[in-house]
Amino acid sequence: MLDAIRWDTDLIRRYDLAGPRYTSYPTAVQFHDGIGSFDLLHALRASAQAKRALSLYVHLPFCAHICYYCACNKVITKDRGRSAPYLQRLLREMELVGRHLDPEQVVEQLHFGGGTPTFLSHDELRQLMAGLRQHFNLLDDDSGDYSIEIDPREADWATMGLLRDIGFNRVSLGVQDFDPAVQRAVNRLQTLEETRAILEAARTLQFRSVNIDLIYGLPLQTPESFAKTVAEVIALQPDRLSVFNYAHLPERFPPQRRINAEDLPSPGAKLEMLQRTIEQLTRAGYRYIGMDHFALPDDELAIAQEEGSLQRNFQGYTTHGHCDLIGLGVSSISQVGDLYCQNSSDINDYQSTLDNGQLATRRGLHCNNDDRIRRAVIQQLICHFKLDFTAIEQQFNIDFRGYFNDIWPTLESAASDGLIRLDAQSIDITAAGRLLVRSVCMLFDSYLPMQSTQRFSRVI
Repeated sequence: MLDAIRWDTDLIRRYDLAGPRYTSYPTAVQFHDGIGSFDLLHALRASAQAKRALSLYVHLPFCAHICYYCACNKVITKDRGRSAPYLQRLLREMELVGRHLDPEQVVEQLHFGGGTPTFLSHDELRQLMAGLRQHFNLLDDDSGDYSIEIDPREADWATMGLLRDIGFNRVSLGVQDFDPAVQRAVNRLQTLEETRAILEAARTLQFRSVNIDLIYGLPLQTPESFAKTVAEVIALQPDRLSVFNYAHLPERFPPQRRINAEDLPSPGAKLEMLQRTIEQLTRAGYRYIGMDHFALPDDELAIAQEEGSLQRNFQGYTTHGHCDLIGLGVSSISQVGDLYCQNSSDINDYQSTLDNGQLATRRGLHCNNDDRIRRAVIQQLICHFKLDFTAIEQQFNIDFRGYFNDIWPTLESAASDGLIRLDAQSIDITAAGRLLVRSVCMLFDSYLPMQSTQRFSRVI
């Protein structure tokens, strides 16, 4: 079966390295400050000329409470008035971007992330969606994938009704862990009942899909306590689950300094948590999509993987990888054609730049032909666990074995270890290797030897 996984502790210990998540190739670590707003405007015009479909990401950075594990770009404040000036700059950015697009370019996918998007008032959420509809061609027939991240502590039935009314049909609920001791250790107190209420509201209001996020490796977690959380989540029957590995990097993310490192579970305990989680989810009928993602068999991601059309971009696993992705808001990333670019990560800089009538693009890169080849290889491996050399050869007019001759001995070694099956025509990632798909992708990353892996989380 496509979703089969085999647990191999020895293989995991050998290949559980620190490395990128490959929401893009090249990764954001390679972005440089030689990319600015002119590059984005040029790429937008090319997108308009080709009338390519669009995916929009809107970053809403505000949170009323700090979660100690969080590594997102965020603004912690109790002052709900902080969102109004930011919203005005977002609307200005939409105007500047939208004028370079073609009205026929349909927005197939929309995602609000954060932060806590529901930090905004109901009026502000309506205003934001009205602005998006004014400057972009949003679908009105509920056929798009329009999703929003929700903190169940920051939402109620009225909020869910509003979100459905303004066009959202997918929600992602942050949970992380239901154990009260773990919640106190990471400063996120959230009851099962709060979460269930929002999920039931989503179902009653006919949201198409519900995702739940969990994190293993948090302070005070044990394999037994986390298994209980997973069982409680399975009982809620979300359509998708994301089960993330907590990466403790306090030197990079200051809020994590409030976590007592002595309370973190051992590497062995973390492995046991993941193994138990996979067993529980598999027994419950969930399919392993890849990395930390699981979905029910009738979910669009599972179907796309079966059909060979699943893709991956800055939105994660997606059925809309063919779209040009436009990021709006502080720190957001766009992928338009062969251009990657990112807005300023400083909210004051982001806002002042837009006040001057300029886009806040600060860094990025243009993909070269080698990037395109390796991106196609990594995309196939990370989405489908296999790679047909002929398809790459025909697409890019190369001899695969010759092009990647320098890493062929490494591939043969990975095959000997049981990570992959390798022959003259293809690579297949084994059932035991699927949990380590990032490690396979890393073999094709030409930038990785030149950078520190301390910037990345471990594969498992």
